[in-house]
Amino acid sequence: MNGSVSFVQAVALALLQGVSELFPVSSLGQTILIPALLQWRNINRSDPTFLAFVTVLHLGTAIALLIFYRRVWVKVVRAFVASIVRGRIGEDPNEKLAWLLVVGTIPVGLLGVVLKDPVRTFFGSAETAAAFLMINAFIMFFGEYLRRRQKTQQHRQDKPIVRLTWAQSAGVGVGQSLALFPGISRSGASMVAGLLADLNHEDAANYSFLLATPVILAAALLEIPDLLGAGSHVVLLQAVVGGVLAGVAAYASVAFLVRYFKNNDLRPFGWYCLLFGALCFALARTGYIR
Repeated sequence: MNGSVSFVQAVALALLQGVSELFPVSSLGQTILIPALLQWRNINRSDPTFLAFVTVLHLGTAIALLIFYRRVWVKVVRAFVASIVRGRIGEDPNEKLAWLLVVGTIPVGLLGVVLKDPVRTFFGSAETAAAFLMINAFIMFFGEYLRRRQKTQQHRQDKPIVRLTWAQSAGVGVGQSLALFPGISRSGASMVAGLLADLNHEDAANYSFLLATPVILAAALLEIPDLLGAGSHVVLLQAVVGGVLAGVAAYASVAFLVRYFKNNDLRPFGWYCLLFGALCFALARTGYIR
């Protein structure tokens, strides 16, 4: 950032990251489009000090998720270790959940390695991010449509997370991997995969957030060298404040969303993505944003 990004901008980006990482609206898409709309042309997304700042924001989000689901993670880690010591999955449902999370994380890791460099060409383009945001809307609309069709025509019943098959868990992981594209939501795509595997909205959200926790944490830890690189000291204050704010915003977001999905679905977020994406796409085509 090298002094080119103001403290106010840093705070705004921290809050934006904390909220949009978990809401099904694509944090990457929002952090491209909103600064573009606000004409923040001074932000250089490729600057090592900016990447260091973003690293701390992701750490804050991951820590917030760990805190929110701390009781679940304690049980899952204990069960995971127990299953390894025993050499098989026992009767404890937390052991099945632990291995479902492992299986669901594999596609994210593999596709992340394969697609990381190719999709970087999309970063920074407001037009591309807006287009993917509209695609994100249709993913959620189509997912909700297919779920309702399954319920009415096939009379399929909701099931708990631990009754997911290994293939279904991997499918949720593939959905989460789509977040590599700026404008596709991690939680939105993975929730759709969960819904089509017969989870209800609340369980689909919880499983999505649990699956996202190690992925976001690992991605942030892999970026630690940027945080320790030359010149990163100039963003120390912004990074510390931003990390805390991102964490607080993320915790509030997941608490709200878990309650929201008890009785609601993804369609309102789909309409936001469609309308906001269409507006930004039109503005990008005219050259107002880029």
